[in-house]
Amino acid sequence: EAGRRLHARARAVREAAEGARLALRQTRDQLDGTLRISATPGFGRHVLVPLLARFRALHPAVRFELFFTDRRVDLLREGLDIAFRITDSPPEHLVAQPVLSFGVHAYGQRPEGLQQPSDLTHADVLLLGQGEEPYPSIWQHEQGERQEVMLQASVWGSDLDALIELARQGAGVVIAPDFCVQVPGSAQAGTPALQKLFPGWRLHVGLSKVQSLTLPLPSGSEAARVLVRYVRESLGGLSTPDKTPLSGPSSGISQL
Repeated sequence: EAGRRLHARARAVREAAEGARLALRQTRDQLDGTLRISATPGFGRHVLVPLLARFRALHPAVRFELFFTDRRVDLLREGLDIAFRITDSPPEHLVAQPVLSFGVHAYGQRPEGLQQPSDLTHADVLLLGQGEEPYPSIWQHEQGERQEVMLQASVWGSDLDALIELARQGAGVVIAPDFCVQVPGSAQAGTPALQKLFPGWRLHVGLSKVQSLTLPLPSGSEAARVLVRYVRESLGGLSTPDKTPLSGPSSGISQL
């Protein structure tokens, strides 16, 4: 009789212990908390936002505070968890992981008469961050041919989305990174599609990668590491690495 009573109590203790372990495991698997994320406006709006929506569907307890800015942020001083920046030389004191390689191309609605980059000298060009002065650009074909072209902007400014929309409405040729124009599933119904002009050509801007920057352990959060891994895996099929990097003239690439 004493053995039966001991067995019943021991079984209750074991079941309580198993329940506690299960609850702890579920807590560990359930990401929560607030992630403070910085990104360049172009990458943030066109690429990151759809991924964040899908990530929250998987981890609904995670919250986001977003800072889309061209400014170079200080993660530690400003209390940020992740920064997505366009850079090929990330700071050594941060954990940097490439998430997307990109190219800068010419896009437009009317390709008639535009067969190669040199034809842009006679086109209405929409340029990010440029003024009235002609902009010297270097273009290179994937087979090695190079062209130096002076671009005269007909419309310029700091809002790339506005320039892309002008190009969609047939107002000219916009020079933009592929991730701002050709994100799968991003086109809205009824919106004219832009065509990539000059197949095989790209503008050299001296930068080719978007990288995630996080704080090293133990400062970095687990949720931040999981999100970075999710972004990298999601964008794995979108990378378009530049096999012939060159340093081109200064441009508005930092605002992308």
